[in-house]
Amino acid sequence: MAEDEDSLYVLTAVLLTPAQFPSVLGDDYPAACERLGLKPFAEGYGLVLGQDRAGARWTVVSEDVTQVACAVAAWDCGMEFDLSPEERYVVGVLPGWPLALSVSAPGVPEPHDPGQEPVVEENGTVLCPPDTSEWGPAQRRLGADEIALQWAQWRAQVEEDVEFVETGADPDPEVRRVLEEVRAYVDTPPPPGRIRSAFASGEARTLRADGPGWSVVARTDDIAFVLLDEAPGEVRPVGRGEELPNLLSALDGIAVRPAA
Repeated sequence: MAEDEDSLYVLTAVLLTPAQFPSVLGDDYPAACERLGLKPFAEGYGLVLGQDRAGARWTVVSEDVTQVACAVAAWDCGMEFDLSPEERYVVGVLPGWPLALSVSAPGVPEPHDPGQEPVVEENGTVLCPPDTSEWGPAQRRLGADEIALQWAQWRAQVEEDVEFVETGADPDPEVRRVLEEVRAYVDTPPPPGRIRSAFASGEARTLRADGPGWSVVARTDDIAFVLLDEAPGEVRPVGRGEELPNLLSALDGIAVRPAA
């Protein structure tokens, strides 16, 4: 971090790739990129969020995904990592933050949007986090994130005899509709990032699928959970049954995966 007027005090960083992107930004990778005004290149980006010496919020967009991934991994392990994006890899410096942060840099003014400097006018609208104050797409996706992170806790709340909702069966037409849309992804793959596969315990994978108004979280060796925009705060379990294993296996076969 250089000690000059262009210094950026790095607070955090996230990946923006087809396999790993902040779900709150969109149902898929292209949608997340569009929110930041970026082209959805297959290689993806690293986003570095920080403050300048005046306390203004800035997001540095880097093509050096490996460097950002190493920094995130190190911080997750409680290790230090000096993340200073090289200028040759920086493809943009955007005003504001696309995500909500509860931290700030010490010794500088409180985080605030930049003023109307030329760089702000050049890059357009100041970035701001999606509104999650009320139930909607952003909060629904955050809910799905939480289930994926806390799978064991959510799984423990579900009765073992939950039945798989067959196509055309009652009593939950909303879940039936979602499952039909998920099945359609197998025949017609959706935009990158709509189906993601991540590591789970043992040989299982954690699957995440999103679509218009819904999110699905599942483990390939277990059940699934469905969240709907039209059902605020509800989490609907889908039992394993006879069909779900094959569906999850097919989805895992077309899902994008994070680099090893």
